[in-house]
Amino acid sequence: MKLVAGNSNPKLAGQVSDYLEKPLTKTSVRRFADQEIFVEILENVRGEDVFVLQSTSYPANDNLMELLIITDALRRSSAKRITAVLPYFGYARQDRRSQGRTPISAKLVANLITNAGVDRVLTLDLHAGQIQGFFDIPTDNLFAAPVFVRDIKERYATDNVVIVSPDVGGVVRARALAKRIDAPLAIVDKRRERPGESEVMNIIGAVNGRDCILVDDIVDSGGTLCNAADALLAQGAKSVTAYATHGVLTGGAIARITASKLKEMVFTNSIQPTEDFENSPKLRWISIAPLIGEAISRTAAEQSVSSLFI
Repeated sequence: MKLVAGNSNPKLAGQVSDYLEKPLTKTSVRRFADQEIFVEILENVRGEDVFVLQSTSYPANDNLMELLIITDALRRSSAKRITAVLPYFGYARQDRRSQGRTPISAKLVANLITNAGVDRVLTLDLHAGQIQGFFDIPTDNLFAAPVFVRDIKERYATDNVVIVSPDVGGVVRARALAKRIDAPLAIVDKRRERPGESEVMNIIGAVNGRDCILVDDIVDSGGTLCNAADALLAQGAKSVTAYATHGVLTGGAIARITASKLKEMVFTNSIQPTEDFENSPKLRWISIAPLIGEAISRTAAEQSVSSLFI
């Protein structure tokens, strides 16, 4: 087995390497003057089972292209099998045609990854589960819920916790987490008047005097969760904390969250935390390296990955 890391999240790659007790394969990924990406694999990978760790996060197009070129280099170096390990799959929010004359970019990216020579995909908390069907190769979608459950149980009295979905679309995700800790479920009913803005309308469920935990998969601007926190506290919630898998956090998201009424917002390190993230008193991250590492180990050994979540 060989581990190859792109440049999107070197800290996570190092943690996965430590967990597996396998050194990262020596590679050279550099750019020409016109920003063309050049990749050279500096070790023999002929006949090897290779895992490429690369989140297609910001800058999404550069990191995606880097993944494709690394894959091509490995394929031409006679790697036996190439597994793309994508802790964060970019373009996942473009999983359908929301209006006329628009692309389904998630399907396009899936085709690019497949045609580049990837044999298998390992990813985490896809924005929509049906994206697995966009790939014509085996695809395992891991879940961050077990990682969140352990953290919640360590920090909260679960008999006073209520799990909250920030919108109707996230109910399935929130319900699954609530079931794991035997907690009640609440839903924030919101209406979006225009793109990028959200307006909270109502809270469905009992939250008075409770520690509310908002659950989401991707946080971009942070506006939805901050508004949800305001609404929950207005309904008598004792505290509001948010757990999300992928911290995209564009624009003024970190400043918005830091100034909000949220007690804390917790992410995984599927996207490498920035310096501003690390300096915010309300932001914290949990490592998914053991989860990713165990999934890689089981995939290499042809063992069950789904049993990780039973």
